[in-house]
Amino acid sequence: MQNKGLVKLFAFLFGLVSIYQLSFTFFTNSVENEAEEYAINKVDNTVANYVQERAEVEAKYLDSVANAKKFIGFTYAEAKKKELNKGLDLKGGINVILQISVKDILKGLAEKSKDPTFNTALENADQLQKNADEPYVESFFEAFDAIKGDKKLASPDIFANRTLDDDIDITMDDETVKKVIREKVDDAIVSAFEVLRKRIDEFGVTQPNIQRLGNSGRILVELPGAKDVQRARELVSQTAQLEFWETYNTDKLVNFLTQANNLIREEQAPKAEKETTEAVQDTTATAEEDTSSKIDALLDTVDTDSTAVEVVANPIFDLDVREASRGRNVLGVYSKEDGEKVVAYLNRPDIRALLPAEMRYTKFLLGREVDLKAYEGRNVRLLGQKGVELYAINANRDNTPPLSGDVITDAQGSFSQNGEPSVDMQMNTRGSKIWEDMTGKASKENTNIAIVLDDIVYSAPGVSKGAIVGGRSEISGDFTILETKDLANVLRAGKLPASADIIQSEIVGPSLGQEAIDSGIMSFLIALSLVLIWMVFYYGKAGIFADIALALNILLIFGVLAGLGAVLTLPGIAGIVLTIGMSVDANVLIFERVREELTKGKGMKQAVADGFNNALSSILDANITTGLTALILFIFGTGPIKGFATTLLVGIVTSLFTAIFITRLFVDWQVEKGNKLDFATAMTKNLFRNMTVDFLGKRKVAYIISFLIVAGGLASLATQGLNPGVDFSGGRSYVVRFEKSMNASEVSNTLADVFVEDGVKLPPNVKTFGEDNQLKITTKYKIDVSGTEVDEEVEQKLFEGLKSYLPADFTLEQFVDSAEDKEIGRMSSVKVGPTIADDIFKASLWSIFGSLIVVFLYILLRFRRWQFSLGAVAAVFHDVLIVLGVFSIFWKIMPFNMEIDQAFIAAILTVIGYSLNDTVVVFDRIREFMNDHPTWEFSKTVNSALNSTLSRTLNTSLTTLVVLLAIFIFGGESIRGFMFALIVGVLVGTYSSLFIATPVMYDTTKKADKEKT
Repeated sequence: MQNKGLVKLFAFLFGLVSIYQLSFTFFTNSVENEAEEYAINKVDNTVANYVQERAEVEAKYLDSVANAKKFIGFTYAEAKKKELNKGLDLKGGINVILQISVKDILKGLAEKSKDPTFNTALENADQLQKNADEPYVESFFEAFDAIKGDKKLASPDIFANRTLDDDIDITMDDETVKKVIREKVDDAIVSAFEVLRKRIDEFGVTQPNIQRLGNSGRILVELPGAKDVQRARELVSQTAQLEFWETYNTDKLVNFLTQANNLIREEQAPKAEKETTEAVQDTTATAEEDTSSKIDALLDTVDTDSTAVEVVANPIFDLDVREASRGRNVLGVYSKEDGEKVVAYLNRPDIRALLPAEMRYTKFLLGREVDLKAYEGRNVRLLGQKGVELYAINANRDNTPPLSGDVITDAQGSFSQNGEPSVDMQMNTRGSKIWEDMTGKASKENTNIAIVLDDIVYSAPGVSKGAIVGGRSEISGDFTILETKDLANVLRAGKLPASADIIQSEIVGPSLGQEAIDSGIMSFLIALSLVLIWMVFYYGKAGIFADIALALNILLIFGVLAGLGAVLTLPGIAGIVLTIGMSVDANVLIFERVREELTKGKGMKQAVADGFNNALSSILDANITTGLTALILFIFGTGPIKGFATTLLVGIVTSLFTAIFITRLFVDWQVEKGNKLDFATAMTKNLFRNMTVDFLGKRKVAYIISFLIVAGGLASLATQGLNPGVDFSGGRSYVVRFEKSMNASEVSNTLADVFVEDGVKLPPNVKTFGEDNQLKITTKYKIDVSGTEVDEEVEQKLFEGLKSYLPADFTLEQFVDSAEDKEIGRMSSVKVGPTIADDIFKASLWSIFGSLIVVFLYILLRFRRWQFSLGAVAAVFHDVLIVLGVFSIFWKIMPFNMEIDQAFIAAILTVIGYSLNDTVVVFDRIREFMNDHPTWEFSKTVNSALNSTLSRTLNTSLTTLVVLLAIFIFGGESIRGFMFALIVGVLVGTYSSLFIATPVMYDTTKKADKEKT
């Protein structure tokens, strides 16, 4: 080998740089362990909010040492930016994809136009989007063009308005306007991205990730390590539409509320009386079965002291939990559910008609949900629980507030005069003047001013000391310090230009993440140990050299990932472990070729040189085909799948370097010293030597066997189908852990009673996930409805349905809490909306067909015969169909998850890569034999080539299978289905390269030769 000194220098430098990159991870981990230990010692574990307090103490400790602790000249804060990032599935945290509402943006640009053509086009665009791949704005243009008639986009009542006065005038044609609108929509999405970025920068998690996804209006937000799910949801989805309104005092609405209460009572009372009478009659009709006891039981349910009858008596007043009114502008205090019910009553057109003429634009808003400790001493019926206050807002015809949040120049968490956490805001000059006028009027008229954020009243203070000059204001309420910090952060960052719906989310608890790390490390060490032992057992001293190269390869992989700032995920660890199994393939190819050269009687030095040179072509071809599929997976994949592709790509490059150059260094060093190298042990020296298997003679039997297996799989696919995961079908999926073993069917039947939509029960799909006390629960309940409120509702219903299986004192907060030491409850959750599920499915199909096309073209270019490409692609289709068939047949039987999701697509692409890797090595040897033995019969050439590669084929397959089995058994439940697909793929891939790809190539070549003659 030439330039050995240069290779040594590069190996030394690469190794040194990798150690340097990884050293930051070791440093930051040690500091974080110190912080965790400090917090454990500092916080009493008996306090109610132990986990939150411990997290805050831990964060404060890390803040205090951020610039104090140093490592080789770098502070902890600087080192943190250089450490190896851990993904959501390893660290726990939150991952969401937000859809910025382009519809809202268009409405804003059109100044909420009432034009019927414009609004109909928006409605039609909603329908078009269900089956469209194009951005929403293009669907809107298509819908508008279909119904516009003589109407123009540049009409004064659409886009030729004050908002767009500098960009659009009434003389412009539609195509020109469309260009402007596209730019404005894109600007708005960029603005939303920047608002979210500013919020997230101050959220308090390390290494957050936020990125735009194409031009679809989607934004990916990853918060690894975030534990407070609700806080993170509000942060990313809150529009932050801040408004200041005057409120009406209670005395102005007493008559209205009384009239509304009486009207609703008159509607409900007859209905209730009728239902009671009918129920008693029904009971009497079955008197033979114990009449008296049944009537007594029914009468107990309609006792005059019961809450049900009280609600009928006074539908508005009796839901109020207070015994006496409090505050001049608080209309009532309710549970959140009752508050929403009362607002729905008050917004009915027939009820609103009861309002005085001068108050007809009144809007009724609820406050934020808070503890009811402020009402202590007033016999509050919900004392110790949470409630909301009801306010009447003095609104106007256009629903335009006197003052909005765009005047805020700064906001900081602070403390009110009574020492409670609050938020101080500073306004600009324009806002200060309006604020002075508003507060002056409120002080004179003895009214309050409501501070409203996204239609929720955060506080409604009175103004008793005259107008407030200078533009300073305060938001107070039952806040925690963390809540004031987040609220100030949101106000400083500004409002989103449109609503942001969470269309995909994944939440992983830290305990589940730690288990993933432990299982990943376990599978990694076991797989590595098995491969190292096998290489020494099979190749002796040469195997030791391969092991050293493999160890360097692993160091380089982790070092490169840290240097690139890549995120290490559980599939990423699987990719590294798989790389270990596949990277030995290069060494196996080299060692087998050297053994062949030695068998020919060549001297050691010449045999080594020829062996390395002859193996190079096969190594490059095999790794390029695998690399092409990994590259396509990287392009089309998202999240963890992209992590898998990244590690696979990095692993291919580092494997080539270590196998071709590092192993060669050690082998040459031994040869130059005159030491003997057999590239085998006594037990393996003659293994697979002089094989004469007639592979082509058995091809017809193989065709029949493959046909039967594929046909059986296709039949199952047609009848039983596959088990689509939420990635492709949409839905919400939860992993829930219990104290004892659970019956999946029983739980599904129980949950069917709570997941009821439009009167129809929707039993969820429930399956044991790993241990028998852990279930994976997937439901499509309200998946078409977006919003954090719906997510919370589904969690609430899930908790209600599972309550009987949980400890008696277990609360909803404990169930959904992401505590590090959590043993039971919701461990993780995934939500995928139907639109993005459809997009993921399409992208997956493109990735599969794209990889097949690219590889077909590469093999055609490399071997210059279409028969080779056809054989390779036929084998790939054969392998993919068998894997799909196996999943279709066994997904209801196997005790582990066999969903068809993005991870499964990654497995299919890896199977394609592996199958092609194996096939290309065989084809490369056939091409070599064709050149070396032009006078041989074609069948002899092919069979000889297959026999000569048999040792390599079986050796590589065995090491890869050992690795996959180690991950399958020890690598954690979340990737077990993924590994099973790979195991099946490696088995059929090895078989197909010998009995499908080569025979198809042979038969089509023979047919082509016959046609020529």
